[in-house]
Amino acid sequence: MMLLSVINMKLRDNYSSLSQLCDDMDIEEAGLKARLASAGFEYSPENNRFW
Repeated sequence: MMLLSVINMKLRDNYSSLSQLCDDMDIEEAGLKARLASAGFEYSPENNRFW
């Protein structure tokens, strides 16, 4: 899934948290989590990535 790859790359390279990424990119955090959850992925704050 392309969205997963891009978000995880951004989290790894540029942001220390999902909320920081969402604020900077003007993305609704709950919507992003829901979209990736519908594909079977969950955000891990400890690892700062979806899996």
